[in-house]
Amino acid sequence: MLDVVNLACARGDRLLFRDLSFSLRPGQLLHLQGANGSGKTTLLRTLCGLTRPAEGTIRWDGKAISDDREAFLSRLCHVGHTNALHGDLTGVENLAFEGCLADADADPRAALTDIGLGRVASLPSKLLSQGQKRRTALARLLISEKPLWVLDEPLTALDVRSSAALLARFADHLRRGGLIILTSHQEVSLTDWPVLTLGLEAL
Repeated sequence: MLDVVNLACARGDRLLFRDLSFSLRPGQLLHLQGANGSGKTTLLRTLCGLTRPAEGTIRWDGKAISDDREAFLSRLCHVGHTNALHGDLTGVENLAFEGCLADADADPRAALTDIGLGRVASLPSKLLSQGQKRRTALARLLISEKPLWVLDEPLTALDVRSSAALLARFADHLRRGGLIILTSHQEVSLTDWPVLTLGLEAL
């Protein structure tokens, strides 16, 4: 369970937003919306503990994440706007490294095959198309056992089929009691599953 209370975030000397509060429960997906510069990515980075809030509190299961940051991060899977892949490593090697950091037991090659990248799993990531790189980055979700997914523009560079497959993964995660927070300029619609929305407006 994630609670955000009276949050304010800044970029440099510029205050992006203030007095932001919301709660997210197991089985809920929150779609953050807003124009470029409204603070969506800064909010995601703040929720992940990568950026300090100017004001306010973020709580996980009732406890401020600043009180036990490592415990909170152990419950979190973050995929940012950039793919964060080492170009000289294969998809399998990139995911294996991620799995070691996350202490995950899932098979990286199986995850890549499941996401439709089995034929290119052994190629250096720098040789992949933008869509393939994005799917490789998103395959982290398949090897993650974390309940909270925080995703920045996960649908970018995906074709219609890949987007539909990813949304199906979202629904599966929510049915298992997971939580998802994401930004997207594209529509996020899940069959038989409500999507919460939150609009940010720059000050």
